[in-house]
Amino acid sequence: MSKEPGAVHLFGTHSLRRTKATLIYRRTGNLRAVQLLLGHTKIESTVRYLGIEVDNALSIAEQVDL
Repeated sequence: MSKEPGAVHLFGTHSLRRTKATLIYRRTGNLRAVQLLLGHTKIESTVRYLGIEVDNALSIAEQVDL
């Protein structure tokens, strides 16, 4: 990545991390697995991080065994 003034950076490590986590969640519906991959201690942090509805995510998470 260029450190020149005015350089435009479209993607950073955080956006790539968030995108990967979102893709995993959408494909598997396994919120607990995403939580573990991200290293979050609270499921609510993972829900907020993914930008999904809390009620929907928690009901899905309850149905999935890990």
